[in-house]
Amino acid sequence: MTRYGMLINTKRCVGCFACRLACQMKNELEPEETFIKYDMLERGTYPSVHAEVVPSQCMHCEDAPCQAVCPTGATYTNEDGIVCIDHGRCIGCKYCMAACPYRARVVDERTGSVDKCRFCTVSALHGTEMSTCVTACPAGVRTFGDLDDPDSDVSRMLAATHATPLLGDATKSKIFYVR
Repeated sequence: MTRYGMLINTKRCVGCFACRLACQMKNELEPEETFIKYDMLERGTYPSVHAEVVPSQCMHCEDAPCQAVCPTGATYTNEDGIVCIDHGRCIGCKYCMAACPYRARVVDERTGSVDKCRFCTVSALHGTEMSTCVTACPAGVRTFGDLDDPDSDVSRMLAATHATPLLGDATKSKIFYVR
């Protein structure tokens, strides 16, 4: 069984926003809607200070707080471990937005339902292409694949870098960061 995940190497991210723009185009989002957000952090102490760009999105948590609070069951985890939204069942109550510690959900102003990163589900499930944010990145920041396949690129990168989720094991996130 496949369990999709991603590694994001913030040491390589230059904050060009190519991943976010590609995601917005792929998902036909309005300019103010975005599934990918950025935190700009200053690290170190003077005179050795550097900027760190930390892109974040839905972490497709195994212990998803958003799913636990959804009153209609609109938020669910599919057989590949991707946290999905059934937009037909979403009533726009925003409980999931309040429960998400990553601020990863947005309201689709056209429909009133809540939306989020889908790991480009259709492409991934059909094996036709990689997640859009991965292919758009000119710096090779993102690695996507099956976390349960020890030979996948993402599994090899995780083993080599010892990347960790942003909030540790709090939600059993499937996105890992090299920082």
